[in-house]
Amino acid sequence: METNAMEAHAMEWNRILLDGQWTMGVLPHEEVVRQGIAWTRLQDILEGGALVVPAAVPGNFELDLHRAGHLPDPFVGMNILALQELENRHTWYGRTFDFHGDAARTRLVFEGIDTFAEIYLNGDLVATTDNMLIPHEIDVPGLRDGANELVVHILPTNIVTRSMPLEAGCFAMKYSWEALRARKAPHMYGWDIMPRAVSAGIWRSVWLETRPVDRIDDVFLYTANVNAAARTATLCLFYQANLDLDNARRYRIRVRGQAGDAAFEGEAPLWHSTGKLTLYVGGARFWWPRPSGEPVLYDVTVELLRDGDPVDVRYMRTGIRTVALERTSVTDSTGSGQFRILVNGEPVFIKGTNWVPVDAFHSRDRARLPQALDLLGDIGCNAVRCWGGNVYEDDLFYDFCDQAGILVWQDFSMACAVYPQDEAFGQAMAREVAAIVRRLRNHPCIALWAGDNECDYAFAFWDGLHRNPNDNVLTRKVVPETLRLWDLTRPYLPSSPYIDDTAYRLGACSLDGAGKSLLPEDHLWGPRDYFKSRFYAGSSAHFASEMGYHGCPSPVSLRKFLSPDRVWPCQDNEEWIVHAASPEPGPDAPWAYRIDLMARQVRELFGFIPEDLDTFAYASQVSQAEAFKFFIEMFRSAKWRRTGIIWWNLLDGWPQISDAVVYLY
Repeated sequence: METNAMEAHAMEWNRILLDGQWTMGVLPHEEVVRQGIAWTRLQDILEGGALVVPAAVPGNFELDLHRAGHLPDPFVGMNILALQELENRHTWYGRTFDFHGDAARTRLVFEGIDTFAEIYLNGDLVATTDNMLIPHEIDVPGLRDGANELVVHILPTNIVTRSMPLEAGCFAMKYSWEALRARKAPHMYGWDIMPRAVSAGIWRSVWLETRPVDRIDDVFLYTANVNAAARTATLCLFYQANLDLDNARRYRIRVRGQAGDAAFEGEAPLWHSTGKLTLYVGGARFWWPRPSGEPVLYDVTVELLRDGDPVDVRYMRTGIRTVALERTSVTDSTGSGQFRILVNGEPVFIKGTNWVPVDAFHSRDRARLPQALDLLGDIGCNAVRCWGGNVYEDDLFYDFCDQAGILVWQDFSMACAVYPQDEAFGQAMAREVAAIVRRLRNHPCIALWAGDNECDYAFAFWDGLHRNPNDNVLTRKVVPETLRLWDLTRPYLPSSPYIDDTAYRLGACSLDGAGKSLLPEDHLWGPRDYFKSRFYAGSSAHFASEMGYHGCPSPVSLRKFLSPDRVWPCQDNEEWIVHAASPEPGPDAPWAYRIDLMARQVRELFGFIPEDLDTFAYASQVSQAEAFKFFIEMFRSAKWRRTGIIWWNLLDGWPQISDAVVYLY
């Protein structure tokens, strides 16, 4: 079993990996209802009349159907639209496995199930799941010595969410109302940078894990303070352990860290299964974002000792650093205001890019990440923003950013909507935030938690009600209260852009490009006219967390995913519209405007629109390059009046015509 490079157990937690080939059955919802189907065994899948194919775990059911010859390549031509006909499908995954061990100390772990699922072990329901974005740990009292059978029934998300009423106060984009109750990557319902591929599947690894009774259940090693000049720091280790013996004093906790010739260590007896150990570090080596310094990582060992002997050990790589955010409610053209990030007390000018998933089908994310991370490292950025329409990335991503000295601005997975404000949804978000924060908080690269992407905009403008976004209980109450429980060490921004109560009362934000935004941190899209227009050059923002411009892929790339007779011209071309990325092909579709937008941006720079593809693509790429050059220089030349830009964006998760600068497919 592969282990997380960031944090791992050294003692043997026996794991049986259940990845690989499973059997999958697929049936439309109406057939399930008509026949009253309630399959719980592998034999039911094989003999019940479903479409049965081999399935990969991790995987997505559309990819399995494609491999089996039942679907064309969804990334070519208009094929992505065919997936909408599959949104009513039930999928069953089944397999057998052998187990020999202590069932009472064994749990079944799913790193990711998309999304609403029933899990059956030997025909008995052992759990249900309702969140794609977090792992699920399941007690398995029915686990047998010898042969066992596991069946996972994944219900169609859009059918399930129809039974979950929404409040009149909710708001979503045209394609995304189903997303409001489903804890699932928002982009999967269709976005201007992702196709509609609602999908289903066991998209991350699955295993059985037998755990020792004496064990470390949780560790969080954080930096309380630093003195960079004196090379000293105070660290704190929070730990939770499970103890077999009644007398906690027979146990000790010990932590050691090493980074070259720098080291720290500490040890203390246990008075309880949970506690904190304070460490004073001299000769400390600090983690810095590039190019401010070296991103020094300590190899850390945390041991649980029983009567002096280690009984469980955790390894992690982490860094000594503090991070803070200084911001004001508003700014203005005179420069009054602030939005800047400080690491180890020093301000950092942010040179970053926005990050979206590397594949529309997330079971393929991990395989695509190495090439994408090479690109991220190559561009010389010191920050990356994980956008709120995202999944929470694989550990490979955060490990890379730790090692490369790249700060991570992490949105929670909400975007461009007014989500339900009721207690049930709040509890679901609290569970998700706790799981994600506990998973990621030992990474020194994580610099900032953000509640969402543009949901303050949705509250304040998009449904015409002009509501105060500070009434959003999710980002003003649920998320920060959960962060106070699990991570007090990082700044929190309720939304990006964040419209606090002062900014709202002052009318500090205008989305139509005609008014003047006074937000210190802003998304600078506006009319998307000439990149040196007043909207861009006249912005008073200190920090742009989104700012982009269209660019056409090369003709070689276009020919890889467009039909030969639809490569050119781009006007009135449904394949260009679908790859723009509209979930419907018509000229009135919400994202259809993006093709004309790209052409207009070419005309803004050159005065005409080329009539052949090669010239058009070249002109569009020049236009995009000049725009990015101007945007970046506009911010860097005004350092420290301006404090950073996170441009949109490095690459996309499927072949499309957009603001991304790299075509990965």
